Amino acid sequence: MRLTLRQTVLTVAVLNLLYFGIEFTAAVRAGSVSLLADSVDFLEDASVNILIFFALAWTAARRARMGMVLAGLLLVPAVAFVWMLAAKLLSPTPPEAASLTLVGLGALAVNLTAALLLARHRQESGSLTRAAFLSSRNDAMANLGIIGAGLITAAYPSIWPDILVGLVIAVLNLDAAREVWEAAHDEAKDTRV
Repeated sequence: MRLTLRQTVLTVAVLNLLYFGIEFTAAVRAGSVSLLADSVDFLEDASVNILIFFALAWTAARRARMGMVLAGLLLVPAVAFVWMLAAKLLSPTPPEAASLTLVGLGALAVNLTAALLLARHRQESGSLTRAAFLSSRNDAMANLGIIGAGLITAAYPSIWPDILVGLVIAVLNLDAAREVWEAAHDEAKDTRV
């Protein structure tokens, strides 16, 4: 049975919200910049998908405006990264390598599931669905980085692999925000014609 787009984004929202709680708790316990940035990203993804669920019933013009709002939401993990980075630099203790790796694997499973579910619908509803798909795709790539940082930190205890992956997560979200903003802007122009 194929899920409708609304059912898909609601399913993805629930998956993201559940894993946010798991990853946030693990990030605090492990002292990890990348896990914290990624956990905030799970919360942001849950919010985005819930907003998309409701916005799909709206007109094209309202969906385009919501796409612009969602582009702004994609910036939230970058802000979380800067906050945690400052804390990590003030207290440079390497994160728990096992937590990075195991929680990263769990996050990868959730994000791959979300990306696969959303890939079936990524051409529907313009910037809204594009925002959800890009977010899940970027998160899966970031999770591979978190897993790698965990493995490197296990072999060579350091704060830097975690910080570098956190930086990559922030950059991926900035790029996704730009893409969604451009798609929403184009949709807004199309609705005015």
